[in-house]
Amino acid sequence: MRWLDRTVIGIPFAWLLLFFMLPFLIVLRISVSDMDMGGQVSGFKLSNYAFLAQDALYVKTYLASLKYAAITTGVCLLLAYPFAYFMARADKSAQPALLLMVMLPFWTSFLLRVYAWKGLLADGAWVASALNALKVDQLLMAFDVIPGPGQYLNTAFSLVLGMVYTYLPFMILPLYANLSKQDGRLLEAAHDLGASPWVAFWKVTVPLSRPGILAGSMLVFIPCVGEYVVPELLGGPQTLMIGRVLWDEFFANNDWPMASSVAVVMVLLILVPLALFSKAKADAQEARA
Repeated sequence: MRWLDRTVIGIPFAWLLLFFMLPFLIVLRISVSDMDMGGQVSGFKLSNYAFLAQDALYVKTYLASLKYAAITTGVCLLLAYPFAYFMARADKSAQPALLLMVMLPFWTSFLLRVYAWKGLLADGAWVASALNALKVDQLLMAFDVIPGPGQYLNTAFSLVLGMVYTYLPFMILPLYANLSKQDGRLLEAAHDLGASPWVAFWKVTVPLSRPGILAGSMLVFIPCVGEYVVPELLGGPQTLMIGRVLWDEFFANNDWPMASSVAVVMVLLILVPLALFSKAKADAQEARA
C-alpha cells in the first residue's frame, strides 16, 4: 500500500507545486528584475523592496490592509459564533435549513452582492435610513468612522461592512463543523460539578472550539488582506488597501517588477498567520495525544 500513500500525498503536492509555487517563483523573479519596453525581464536588483520599505504610502497601505482584515475577522467571529452555536444546538431536522441559509448568498454573484450594498447604503436608501433612525451615524461620527451624518458610502464603515457580509459564512462553517462534533456529555459533567451554564461555556465549549475559531479566522483574515473588489466598490481614498495598490502598479503604472514586489511582500505577510495557525494546530494535536 506504500505506492497508494505516495499517490495520495503526491497528487496534492504536485498541484500546489504547479499552481502555487511555480507562479510564485515567476512573480518573485520579476520582482527582482528590470523590464524593458518589450516586456522582457532581465537583470537582478533589490531596489523595489528597498523602495517598499522606505515609501510611506506602501507601509501605510500594508498596515491598513492588516488592520481592516483584523477588524473584519474580529467582527465575523463575534457574529458567527452565536449563530454557529445555535446551529449546532438546534434540532437535527432544522440544521440543514440553517446551513442552507448560510450558504444561500453563494448562489448569487459576489460582485452583484457587493454592488447591492452601494444601493442599500446610499443616501435615502432603506438601510441608510434605518441606521439614521437608530442614530448609528452619530455613534460612527464620534469614533471618526464616517465623515458626516448619513455618509456611509466610501468610508471605513462601508468597507468593513462589505467584507464582513462577504466573508461571514467562511467563519460560520468551520465553527459549526467544530461545535456540532463536541461531546455534550462534557457539559453535563461540568454542570454536575457545579459549573453554571456560562462557566461551562467558557471553560468547556470555547476551549474545545479553538480549532474552529483558528480555521475560520484564517479563512477570513487571509483573503481580506489582499481584497480588491470590496475596497474598490465600498471603500474610499482613506481606506486604501494593498489590493488596490497592486492593481494600480500592474495595470495603471504598468510597472510589473514593482507590482510583483508588492505581491511577494503581501504573500509573505499572509504566510505569518498561516505559520501561527499550523503551530497552534500542532500544539492542539499534541495536547490531545
